[in-house]
Amino acid sequence: MSQGHGPRRARIVFSDSAAKQLENLTSEADIHALDRALVVISVDPDVGQALPGDTIGPQLRQYTDDVEAVRVLYFVTALRTVVIWGSSVVVAGRKLATV
Repeated sequence: MSQGHGPRRARIVFSDSAAKQLENLTSEADIHALDRALVVISVDPDVGQALPGDTIGPQLRQYTDDVEAVRVLYFVTALRTVVIWGSSVVVAGRKLATV
């Protein structure tokens, strides 16, 4: 008897500018914080708050994790691919890294 699988996670991709800035993350803590946020978004792409804007194209969303001090800007395509537009990691009120 085969076991059932959990819900399928969304595919995560980075915009060109986000991918380039991601290379600047060097701290294990920053990478871990961003990774945890990406897991949450991949499980439930609608978790983020919709940001106001035009209604043409995908809706830009913002996911904020106050515990990990991470903010991620992203949009979800029609095929449920999550495109990371940018993010920031903040500790003690000081921005450590921006993607």
